[in-house]
Amino acid sequence: MEYILQTSDLCKNYGSAKILKNVSINVPKGSIYGFVGRNGAGKTTLIRVITGLHTPSSGSYSIFGVSNTDPSVNEKRAKIGAVVETPSIYPDLDARENLRMVCRLLGKPFDNIEEILKMVELANTGKKKAKNFSLGMRQRLGIAFSLINDPELLVLDEPINGLDPQGIMEMRELLTNLNQQRGITILISSHILDELSKLATHYGFIDRGVVLKEMSAEELHRSCQKSARITVDNMAALEEVLREMNLGYNVLTGTEAEIYGDFFVTPLVNELNKRNCIVQRLSQNDESLESFFINLIGGGVIA
Repeated sequence: MEYILQTSDLCKNYGSAKILKNVSINVPKGSIYGFVGRNGAGKTTLIRVITGLHTPSSGSYSIFGVSNTDPSVNEKRAKIGAVVETPSIYPDLDARENLRMVCRLLGKPFDNIEEILKMVELANTGKKKAKNFSLGMRQRLGIAFSLINDPELLVLDEPINGLDPQGIMEMRELLTNLNQQRGITILISSHILDELSKLATHYGFIDRGVVLKEMSAEELHRSCQKSARITVDNMAALEEVLREMNLGYNVLTGTEAEIYGDFFVTPLVNELNKRNCIVQRLSQNDESLESFFINLIGGGVIA
């Protein structure tokens, strides 16, 4: 697998405060990598380090295969578009004027301004000044700034924080299109976990500066899939019925098993009764991304 960003035992200290502690993550090319953690977990600090705003205290990272200690790493950073915290916009300018101003500052031509405005769905805002934009529109304008350099990696720090449901949906559609239609790899930090689960293809979970786990969306889905815990007095009969019903399962003890997927309880119980198998207990479970993360960090509030 090709990785567009990797960190190895990355540490960042501010005085005696250790913000990042031996952080190692691997962001696959073409992925939407959800960087999940509570506020203060170290997400923004990591983003500031990899975008060159801060230097690591120890450890290393590589961008497009080039180490942060290589002098050519700055050339690679030109392929990164980033929106860190609140995007800086010119409030008395409209969307086009904002983009023209940023192009001037970067020494870029105005050729792709209309294309970018269409991508972020701001092409029809006319002369409306940015100070009158909704929060979602301002966030999309910030992403428009980051697209001027035609990036291969887009790094976004809490882009859906504070958005209303309509703004969240628009942001989700924008990021999905940038990833699928333009092939841009996206690293997105967020603590809004259920919304992130609709976007991400890969995850890294961080808490108190420590990366607890990395996994693909498929692995997470298996961990969070619907399941039921069943206790019976005849495990052989249960296994036979589950195989006949094409249900996935895992035998936990001589009397207890975990059943995966959606199924109707009544037909299962009826089939077991035909085989003189008594169901002693049955409880269903559907773990969300949020509950998975809370269990991963050992409890606490995500905020």
